[in-house]
Amino acid sequence: MDTANIAEIKKYKEIIPLTGVTTNPSILKKEGRTAFFDHLLKIKNILGTKCSLHVQVVATTTEGIVQDVHKILDVFGKETYVKIPINEAGLAAIKILKGENVKITATSIYTAIQGYLAIAAGADYLAPYYNRMMNNNIDANKIIAAFNKVIVRENKPTKILAASFHTVGQIVEAIDSGSQAITVNPSLIKEGLESHIINDAIADFTHDWESVYGQTTISTLTSE
Repeated sequence: MDTANIAEIKKYKEIIPLTGVTTNPSILKKEGRTAFFDHLLKIKNILGTKCSLHVQVVATTTEGIVQDVHKILDVFGKETYVKIPINEAGLAAIKILKGENVKITATSIYTAIQGYLAIAAGADYLAPYYNRMMNNNIDANKIIAAFNKVIVRENKPTKILAASFHTVGQIVEAIDSGSQAITVNPSLIKEGLESHIINDAIADFTHDWESVYGQTTISTLTSE
């Protein structure tokens, strides 16, 4: 889930096969001025030990990124994935941090060259920004497929964690193109599971059942 909203994370952890939560400064801004460390620790506690927390650095120099990462790991634990934007400073930081066995999510990916270099640098996840790529006339599906081809060909452990979706259709296309994981806003999960055609089908089944058995459920139906 691509959110820092505590209530939404609690809700959807019980609904979907959630494997983690991704955050960044823009996502955190939506929650207002929260206590950064306390807020993310609450999310980490909700996720438990089987889900991953992804926390983004804010420093813009290589030295600053490394320092941000060390602080993030000190507070949230070594199992935390640190999100590092892929530019020169970010790639240089990844070279240093992979030598320390840090888990890294390469983010702000728009172009093929960013992804190829992040894969070569040893990033654990790539986060291509699907909708933003499409809005800038960049074929996100083609690039995701190309990333996956390199990962398979070179037997790399990197996984594609597609992000930045505007529609449910984009999510499906990213998966079809080879993304092994996706991170989405809760509103798109709701939209994907509560469309009118799904609700109409459920309503039809309920109506047909009640027309025969009345307002009961299978668990309350008596044996004959």
